[in-house]
Amino acid sequence: MMEKELIGKPPWGNWIVLLDEIDFKVKRIDVLPGKRLSYQKHFKREEHWEVVRGKGRVTIDGDYFELSPGDCITIKKESLHRIENVGQDQLVFIEVQRGEYFGEDDIIRVEDDYGRKS
Repeated sequence: MMEKELIGKPPWGNWIVLLDEIDFKVKRIDVLPGKRLSYQKHFKREEHWEVVRGKGRVTIDGDYFELSPGDCITIKKESLHRIENVGQDQLVFIEVQRGEYFGEDDIIRVEDDYGRKS
């Protein structure tokens, strides 16, 4: 059995797993000012994001949404999505993943500012 990864240090900020259950996972995700995540999709999970600090711009299948503290958005399975920090302060949001699998290898990146591959 593979050891679960609890903390991630990608080039755009960091994340930490708060809960890891059989049918859901909860992460805190911090995005540095001016940085953004990959434009990506997942086949085995959907995600629900709630911003708790900062300002973010979310892209889902080419549509844009501005989020501030208290705003939420849901990303369905197989939807292309990303979030970027458009504020001066760190962006912090809570991600709830629901589905059949939550591994970091269920990521298909179609665009990445840091040259990472899926």
